Amino acid sequence: MLQNTFLKTRGGLVFDYGNLYGPGKVTEEDIRSLSDRLADAHRAVETMRSSGKIRGHLSKDGLPEKVLFGQLPYVAEGNINSPGSIKELRDFGATMRGNVDTVISFGIGGSFLGNKVLFDVGLGEFWNSGGAETRDGWPRLYFSGNNLDGARTMALLDEIVRQAKDFKKNTAGRLYKAALVVISKSGSTLETMACFMLALNRLKEYSDIISVEIIAVTDPAEDGGETLLHRLAVKHGWRRFRVPDGVGGRFSVFSDVGLVTAAASGLAIESFLAGARAMDEQCRSDDLNENPALLNAALKYLAAERYGRDIEVFMPYCDSLKSLSEWYIQLLAESLGKTRDRSGRAVYYGRTPVVAVGTTDMHAQTQQHQEGKLDKVVQFVRIDGWQPDTLVPDMFPEEKALAAMAGLPFSEALNAALISNAEALAANGRFSAVFVVPKLDLYQMGSLMYLLALSVAYEGELADVDAFDQPGVESYKRLLGPKLAALKDKQTTNH
Repeated sequence: MLQNTFLKTRGGLVFDYGNLYGPGKVTEEDIRSLSDRLADAHRAVETMRSSGKIRGHLSKDGLPEKVLFGQLPYVAEGNINSPGSIKELRDFGATMRGNVDTVISFGIGGSFLGNKVLFDVGLGEFWNSGGAETRDGWPRLYFSGNNLDGARTMALLDEIVRQAKDFKKNTAGRLYKAALVVISKSGSTLETMACFMLALNRLKEYSDIISVEIIAVTDPAEDGGETLLHRLAVKHGWRRFRVPDGVGGRFSVFSDVGLVTAAASGLAIESFLAGARAMDEQCRSDDLNENPALLNAALKYLAAERYGRDIEVFMPYCDSLKSLSEWYIQLLAESLGKTRDRSGRAVYYGRTPVVAVGTTDMHAQTQQHQEGKLDKVVQFVRIDGWQPDTLVPDMFPEEKALAAMAGLPFSEALNAALISNAEALAANGRFSAVFVVPKLDLYQMGSLMYLLALSVAYEGELADVDAFDQPGVESYKRLLGPKLAALKDKQTTNH
């Protein structure tokens, strides 16, 4: 059985589960009783890796569909990520540098959330505030189309126009250039396409100072069928990248979908994939002491099913990783929130994910975590190697309360807060665990994000639900379409 209360991977990431496993928590007997199902889950994921087959999985059209996210970390001929596709992304990035001033990425769900993680980790919140020299010639990067919010979209476009006017005053010889990256498998995604069309219309009003380039990331139409966005891209000569078949949106950050905006910003996409690859290789083992994804799935599944801890609070102690929590929300919710198991039996399975950030939400949510219902696992994320680290300055030595914190590295104070939170929770019978990330970079993000993606694949097998479909999402879409059509008819009649 489990030999420790932590698992350190070969890439340096640590899963510390001491407050989730042991007396009064998930027990060795719990793990032992699950051994046959864990073996079956591991075999199922190995089959998915080798053949793309997941038992009972169908597309939203009810047809057999392969699950191919397991090949994404591997850059090889014949794979979704091939040497040619990575070179195409790199060449695309090279055309952005020194030539494009701003990239606006339009996407929602898996076409936005993972991209935002890479932006936050690789570039940071204040990237867009710097001048071209600060950015070393790489463009600014903004995100839109992730909500049907016309006011926010117009505010962003007003900012782009303002930048273009300033650019015209200070630069002679070329127009301000905006690249619009539109990410949608079909091209009919409401939020994405509405915001894209609003942006295109608005920026064309300023064609005397702004030039617009469009990049479509969509279904490649390799099976002969052509999507709306692919048709538009061919018709208008837009550059194209792929939303690959067999890869659900919540897993697509490891494909062109997530890599295209990273490449446009000069980020180390090969390092991100290398981190994912190292984690996948680590998780080939069927031994819980070696496979952190299988172990994470087992502990979280047992905590939910046997101890009622079916809410997971995902709480990185790092502002830049709030977007990681938001990405994880979709991954966990869409993958595991299912009414029926594979036999058609109503099981209403799922664990509810909650976004939190330490230390911010120690002042907002921790009261509930500490004294509310015994229904939560708090999953902390800790950064070990902060670069750069910063000391609290001694500005008011006469004030004892402030002098006591002076001289402390922010990283050590942050870590002390996390440990204090975890200890307080444990003392009151609350479950928690920690992912310790050795460094905040794209390699480690590839590793951690892939661990989480594999975890939901394993947990789907343990719960006997399809972790790769999303029938609940299709339900509201079927209702929304006729409502929009009725609104359009009403508008036409009134005019």
